[in-house]
Amino acid sequence: MRIIGGTLKGKNINLPSKYAARPTTDFAREGLFNVLDNEYEFADLKVLDLFGGTGAISYEFASRGASIVYCVEMARENASFIKTEAARLGLSNVRMVRANVFDFLPICHEKFDIVFADPPYALEGLETIPDKVFAQDILYPGCYFILEHGGEHSFTDHPRFKKEKTYGRVHFSFFEV
Repeated sequence: MRIIGGTLKGKNINLPSKYAARPTTDFAREGLFNVLDNEYEFADLKVLDLFGGTGAISYEFASRGASIVYCVEMARENASFIKTEAARLGLSNVRMVRANVFDFLPICHEKFDIVFADPPYALEGLETIPDKVFAQDILYPGCYFILEHGGEHSFTDHPRFKKEKTYGRVHFSFFEV
């Protein structure tokens, strides 16, 4: 796995063997960030990455100049890896938050330019995540909540759905405040 763009473009992310997370593929991350590159100036963005997993999405935003990226991950080993890898890469703008996303959202009092979520595709209640995020009023007006999911889910009927992008088996649904 590698960082696709920004100041750290091409740097490897050194996942340990038997890592307990499904990383977003390089192909899908490249597609996602091509879309975002056309819609956002990354400098000074404030980003929330829910279900951090490997930290790859957080590293991409940080490498492109986001001012701060909060990465929320519940698994102790994964959270430790994300924090260590961010330090190794020199990404002081990545802040690791070790918490259950569903416990974190109600106590989050910050606002963000982008909220990204990559839950396990088989997570029970995955379809409720957009409403849980919007109920917390954590996005600035006109900004995106992006949910990564498999093809078994569709969010086109959600009132805040804006568009969906598909890269192989990876789907990104974009919602707007």
